[in-house]
Amino acid sequence: MKDASSQKETSFGLLVFSISLAIFMSSLDGTIVNIALPTISEAFGISSSTVSWVATAYMLVMAGCILVFGKMSDVIGLRSVFLSGFAVFSAGSFFCGMLPDLFHSFPLLVGSRVFQAIGGAMITAIAPAMVSVYVPGERRGAAMGTVMTLAALGTALGPSVGGVLTQFLSWNWIFFINVPIGVLAVLLGARVIPPGDRLPGMKRFDMWGAILVFCGLAALIFSVTEGPVLGWTSPVIVATVALSGTALLLFVRREISTDDPILDLRLFLSRNFSMSNLVLALVFLSFAGINYLLPFFLEYVKGFPPSVSGLILTAFSAGMMVGGIVSGFLHSRAGPRPLSIGAAVILLAGYYMMWHLKVDTTTLYIVACLITIGLGMGLLITPLTNMIMNAVPRSYQGMVSSLTSLERYVPITLGIAIFNLVFIQGVTSIARHRGVTASAPATLTLPVLAAGFDLAFFGSFLLGLIIVILTLIVREEVHPDFREGSGGDGADHAEERPPLPGL
Repeated sequence: MKDASSQKETSFGLLVFSISLAIFMSSLDGTIVNIALPTISEAFGISSSTVSWVATAYMLVMAGCILVFGKMSDVIGLRSVFLSGFAVFSAGSFFCGMLPDLFHSFPLLVGSRVFQAIGGAMITAIAPAMVSVYVPGERRGAAMGTVMTLAALGTALGPSVGGVLTQFLSWNWIFFINVPIGVLAVLLGARVIPPGDRLPGMKRFDMWGAILVFCGLAALIFSVTEGPVLGWTSPVIVATVALSGTALLLFVRREISTDDPILDLRLFLSRNFSMSNLVLALVFLSFAGINYLLPFFLEYVKGFPPSVSGLILTAFSAGMMVGGIVSGFLHSRAGPRPLSIGAAVILLAGYYMMWHLKVDTTTLYIVACLITIGLGMGLLITPLTNMIMNAVPRSYQGMVSSLTSLERYVPITLGIAIFNLVFIQGVTSIARHRGVTASAPATLTLPVLAAGFDLAFFGSFLLGLIIVILTLIVREEVHPDFREGSGGDGADHAEERPPLPGL
């Protein structure tokens, strides 16, 4: 009995490690590439705007594919999509590092990034579902906390690992580093992830819905990322926004009428489900401005070199890692709702501190702000994700898992554009009001810049207030599939889809 229990513990540990590797790789790849873009630009003799497509192409495909693969995992099984995603991501990483140099072709690099992004979308979309379906209820909080901790670690290590690999080896190695991790994950996952059957209730895959959501989200991300470069009134951006709006409206209409939708909109008839998803999206939207603008504050206002700024910014990842670990322990003891309320208050406190940055603010104070925000986010994401995943039947886990991934990814992209616009307009208005011009001395321009950053960070504080209010209102709903005694082997054995929550 003891040996069997020990083997079961080891199996669960390896399973969580396999899922964590997926999030770690995805998070690492999200930050490791940008630091090598100048080197890639020199290697191919292209402009900075052209080389940005290495990052942009990845973002477009990720945004367009996440919901599609979440649904696909409900059709063909989590295990199949997860292992295939790792294989595609690893192969794409190898292609990114090898093919462009072999043929000296930048388009091949962009094409390889598109292929890599398909694998990235597959593993990112369903990682939360893997925890919900395969990990028993009493360990789910700790498992999700571990996954979030590895995500923070990947984000933190990306710039430093990318810098070392680019400087001492070559830019190709920022992609090659994914290959051995991916091979390990495929071998490990094939051993420890239980097989899942195709859902009998599924009639067909909604291809038109997949096309519409891909076009709508990809066009949205393109317009947001390229709008500041091309101009918000340029014909390309106006046309792309129109395409995005039209495709997403048609997608909603399609999902309401089809039998097996990519995203079942009836889920949002549950008030608690809707509000939990809204809170998760607002968390990443509120953080987007700080994540994007703070490096500029550190370099332009405080005068730190990029290396020092990068070191200071790791304080956030450290706080988030601690928050993820603590959240895993507290989740099963305090429950997700009290934990999310306390975490939201901590996050709000961090935003309040960040709102009051000045020219003479000390480095220690900035580090304290980042640790507080990281701690709040680390504590908050785990209970929120678990409340969302536990509220729906097992047969919806892939679909909803991809939704939570989309709610991390899209709000950050939108938030960068929104907060950057607030900052630019704020600085322009404050400078005009104070009669400060670009040629004015630093003693006049630095306070104006600091005031512009304060205005943008105040936006995060306001969103933080909304997050606290919503966490006080939202209640936990646990679907019968995830209550004690309902099993936990991840098998999809229902003859048809169970009734949705709130219906």
